[in-house]
Amino acid sequence: MMAERKPFAPRETVEQVEEGNLLAPKFDANGLLPVVTTDAGNGDVLMMGVMNEEALLRTIRTGEAHYWSRSRKCLWHKGATSGLVQKVVEMRIDDDQDAVWLRVAVDGGASCHVGYRSCFYRAVPTGAEDIPVELSFTETGKVFDPKEVYGDAPNPTQL
Repeated sequence: MMAERKPFAPRETVEQVEEGNLLAPKFDANGLLPVVTTDAGNGDVLMMGVMNEEALLRTIRTGEAHYWSRSRKCLWHKGATSGLVQKVVEMRIDDDQDAVWLRVAVDGGASCHVGYRSCFYRAVPTGAEDIPVELSFTETGKVFDPKEVYGDAPNPTQL
């Protein structure tokens, strides 16, 4: 009987993890890795998400971004519903292999379910003394209307 092949290398030593040439990701206690996703063209941060083992493997194998939805508790192929697919131009892992950076090209030009191009569409002022802190919008308009794309589906963001 053949032994089951593990998709990732075991984490054996600090040197192997930090200086080795094999992917040995360190998932957190919930089995997740944080992922920062940026626009491959201009470097803008589009979103921050998480991947579980399956999402990481599917992203590697398909070249399209897959995430784990913490609010819906399911695998999520970015753009499967909206058509705003993130095609991976480059994928990197940090030094201790516990965070991923994706550089992507996005079909349709947007990555945020709210309709903006980026999920980071508001700025937080520094040095503000007024409470509550007032945010300022960094994007002037939405790329798409979420109600047209998603209908009346509940917002996946849990308050």
